[in-house]
Amino acid sequence: MTTLHEEHSAHPHSHGPACGHAEVPHGDHVDYAHDGHLHRAHEGHWDECEPSQHSAHDGHDHQHGEDCGHLRVPHGDHMDYLHDGHRHAEHEGHWDDH
Repeated sequence: MTTLHEEHSAHPHSHGPACGHAEVPHGDHVDYAHDGHLHRAHEGHWDECEPSQHSAHDGHDHQHGEDCGHLRVPHGDHMDYLHDGHRHAEHEGHWDDH
């Protein structure tokens, strides 16, 4: 899965373990959930870290919801669920891997 490189300009906040935003492991880095989107450190600035394609998580039988026990992360117009080191989002009757 490729990720778009889009700088989040005018972002004075520095994310880190004590910043108060949810940490989301993502491949070789950590994203921070902030204001409904994800930020990642990149070459001295913060990027939006969003997948550029649709990727279904096949064989995912667990149904996420408010009481499923996984961290809920606001993402745009929906909730993602942090599960096994990645995010799942409900999409057209299945779960996407973000």
